[in-house]
Amino acid sequence: MSTPLSTRLGQILPRITSPDFLSSEGIGNEIACYVFDYSPEEELQVRDHVDMMLQRLTSHHGYLTVLHLNLFDVALDLLKSRGLYKKLIELQQKKSDAALVQALRGPLAAEKIRDFIEATHSPAQADLFLLSGVGSVWPMLRAHNLLNCLHTVIGNTPLVLFYPGEFDGTTLRLFGKISPPSSQPGTKPYYRAFNLIPRETKV
Repeated sequence: MSTPLSTRLGQILPRITSPDFLSSEGIGNEIACYVFDYSPEEELQVRDHVDMMLQRLTSHHGYLTVLHLNLFDVALDLLKSRGLYKKLIELQQKKSDAALVQALRGPLAAEKIRDFIEATHSPAQADLFLLSGVGSVWPMLRAHNLLNCLHTVIGNTPLVLFYPGEFDGTTLRLFGKISPPSSQPGTKPYYRAFNLIPRETKV
């Protein structure tokens, strides 16, 4: 039986492989950044669907260069490349989870993740960039910080962020509860992104 989520998931592949989407037509001079939001309880279903889409992209759209990154894997690769992984494991074992989170704030700053992604994966050379694993890296890395700087290295490549929370077209709320702080009190932070498949979409 079809569910609201499965209906939305089924619309992703046709959308992201359409010529208009890949060429960023219809968005003016805006950045081609899209968010697919969903409830945290639906994480495993979304993961399975992303895996299925990657297989379909390979078998039916092999002419496209598709980059898919899981932020948790990216974070681990960055830490290992800098020789920090084992040291941080030891820190967590000797001290606490809180100490680990604090120690990770510098190495996993959004700008460093961005630069690592650019250096190791060349996202600007891809036709399509899919990004997942947001919930797995919280609170070490915040998606809104990464979005605010990642656009500088992706060129014209459309980016799709799979987001376990809520996105109303301007504001991200991780897990549907945690809103990022605004730079101006009393205002909501604004993100230059589009909702890929709004939750109210009907077919």
